[in-house]
This record gives sequence, structure tokens and C-alpha cells, in this order.
Amino acid sequence: MHAELAAIDPATAARLATTDSQRIQRALEVFELTGQPLSRLQGRRTTPEIGPVLAFALVPENRAQLHLTIALRFDAMLAGGLVEELALLRSSHALDRHLPSMRSVGYRQAWSYLEGEIDRSALRAQGIAATRQLAKRQFTWLQSMPAARLPSARAGAIANILDAVKNFYSA
Repeated sequence: MHAELAAIDPATAARLATTDSQRIQRALEVFELTGQPLSRLQGRRTTPEIGPVLAFALVPENRAQLHLTIALRFDAMLAGGLVEELALLRSSHALDRHLPSMRSVGYRQAWSYLEGEIDRSALRAQGIAATRQLAKRQFTWLQSMPAARLPSARAGAIANILDAVKNFYSA
């Protein structure tokens, strides 16, 4: 697929790793639908001027509390019928475990459980571990964003944001 992309859109192919099948497939789809290479369409993008922007990020101060919250949330997903939901989707749609939607956190582990590859305790443990890894990647991404970081657990976090917005617009 990468070679096919290189033939029709060398710029996008050069930017993408040969193993990035999802982005390669999307670039080929764009060409198929529009008749134009993705690189040409992306080159036309313009960002509208929307004025000044205030960005805030609510981040947990305590990693242990975050990990507990993640575990409680995953337990709630299981209690709410995650496995049963996936079983119903699998019985009513032509799905396979390699679809992007089925590789998401929770579904990936529930799929393994339904296939008999792991037991219920491994489903829970792997789901929580995958969610913690996702949170870590999100924190890494957030570090690159120009945003004021406020502790999410602090009672005044929302009030601090509202004050910053009021001060910004009254200045």
C-alpha cells in the first residue's frame, strides 16, 4: 500500500512510515474520493483567525489518585456491560479485532476475553494498564501544548479559569 501511495502522492508517502497502515489507507481513500493527493489538499488548508485564545489544562496532581480513578472507571465500564456490548456488536456486524474501533482501550481487552484468550481478572488488569498507558501518552502530548496547567483536584480550579477569562477580556 505504501508503494501505491508513493506512486500517486510521493510527499505524503515520504512523510508516513511504511508500517503506518491506517494513515496510508486514509491517504489512498482521499485520493480515490477526490482524485487529488492528500498533500495537495493539505497544502490548501488555511487557519481562520479567531483572535486570541486562552488554553487551560486540568491535570491531576496525584498519580496514585489518578490510577485509582482509572481503575474505578474501568470497573464501572465492566459493570455497565462493556463485554456484553461487544458481544452484541460482534453478533450483529462483520467485525474483526484489527479494525481501528476494535483496537481501542477496553474493546481490545474485551475481544480477547470473548475469544477465551484471557480470563475476567486479566481483562480487568489489562484494561486498567492500557488506560494508564493512554493517560501517560495524553500527558506527554499535553506537555507540547501552550496551555496553563491547573491541578484538577484543587477546589478552585474552575474559579481560577473563570477569573483568568474575566481578566483577559476586561483588560
